[in-house]
Amino acid sequence: MFNKNIPGSSPAGHQSAPHVLIVDDEPDIIELLELTLARMGMQVISTMNTQDARTLLQSRPFQLCLTDMQLPDGTGIDLVQYISRHCAGLPVAVITAYGTAENAVAALKAGAFDYLTKPVSLKQLRALVKSALSLPPIRTEALPEKNTGNQRTLLGESEPMRELRLTIEKLSRSQAAVYISGESGSGKELAARMIHERSARRDLPFVPVNCGAIPENLMESEFFGYKKGAFTGADKDHDGFFLAANGGTLFLDEVADLPLAMQVKLLRVIQEKQVRRLGDTQEKNIDVRIISATHKKLGECVENGQFRQDLYYRLNVIELDMPALRQMREDIPLIASSILTKICRDTNRPLCRLDQGALDTLTGYDFPGNVRELENILERTLALCSAEKIGKNELQLKPREMHQTPDSIPATAGPELPLQDYLDRLEKESIVKALEQTRYNRTAAAKLLGITVRSMRYRMDRLGLDLKKPFR
Repeated sequence: MFNKNIPGSSPAGHQSAPHVLIVDDEPDIIELLELTLARMGMQVISTMNTQDARTLLQSRPFQLCLTDMQLPDGTGIDLVQYISRHCAGLPVAVITAYGTAENAVAALKAGAFDYLTKPVSLKQLRALVKSALSLPPIRTEALPEKNTGNQRTLLGESEPMRELRLTIEKLSRSQAAVYISGESGSGKELAARMIHERSARRDLPFVPVNCGAIPENLMESEFFGYKKGAFTGADKDHDGFFLAANGGTLFLDEVADLPLAMQVKLLRVIQEKQVRRLGDTQEKNIDVRIISATHKKLGECVENGQFRQDLYYRLNVIELDMPALRQMREDIPLIASSILTKICRDTNRPLCRLDQGALDTLTGYDFPGNVRELENILERTLALCSAEKIGKNELQLKPREMHQTPDSIPATAGPELPLQDYLDRLEKESIVKALEQTRYNRTAAAKLLGITVRSMRYRMDRLGLDLKKPFR
């Protein structure tokens, strides 16, 4: 059976004390958890098996459940799955034996909020309880939210978009690492921000990092920070991305572009939950949720030896796949209207709208650059059009040109040039064409050319291409 309530330190009869259910078959662990939670002001009920736990969950509301992984009549994952089905919104944390990382990952995938390892650290336990109890109320509908101020949300009524919002809601109630896959411009960073803003970490920092935009020789200092005097030019202490995101969320965009040497160091920080700044003699504890993303197929990068398999499994605990804009064409009018409204408001011009011909054109377009390309098209259109009604012709869409590949671009350089000059001109024309086709989005252009963003930047520097200056 189960133990009676263990009253907390709150006054007798106080109704706001959170109720916590403990499920464990080790009396010592139960006593430790009960005493710790009681001192935090919790009302605690404990039981030793899943059957009694289900009975208790059916009889009264709880604000948190802590369960051992191995129980006499089942597993902690069984209980997590039961709670996910019958007690929506109740955070549950699983206690696992030290070194059984696969059990922790399985629990997170099943819907657990977080996990603790034995021997239980009281500091980690208190932090976990506070985070779980600070979760916002669960949303039961997949309806789009209204924009408030400059806040951006994922708009749309299509089935892919509704499912995406529901998945984001579930992920926001977990501490699991999330890997977001999807094409360039499909809203991966926006999805990461939504997960953070709906999570227990919402009042703490969200730190986005474009892994493909950091020079390799600066990566370690940018990620881990440095002490004053650690190297020439280090004239003051610098925390780095991990310490800046401590308590919050670190978003690693284009994570596939990380060099292998940096992947090893990143894996260690994630495993140990400690970081040491360059020039420092001591490591600092960190509590950071990792959300990563890339437009590449990270599984293929692992197979090709470009990405470490152990890091891949650490980052890809739960995968979120972003649908392409062409997969939800019925949402294009709503998204386009929202973008137009924002642009008009930001530029202090009268509200514009798209006529039916323009809407039909956009709906039939494939958008290889997804929502980011739609934004660029509408910004360009408004810059060139002064009318309040926008028609098909004002959009100036040329779908065929957008689907050109480097192989289809004609070579204009003459064979009479020296071979290296001839090859450089071909390379330069290919890069310029790719940039023009992607509205000067370097990430999308690199994808079109089949190279990395870092390689793209190197080639542009070598060829003297500068986005701030005309290419001619």
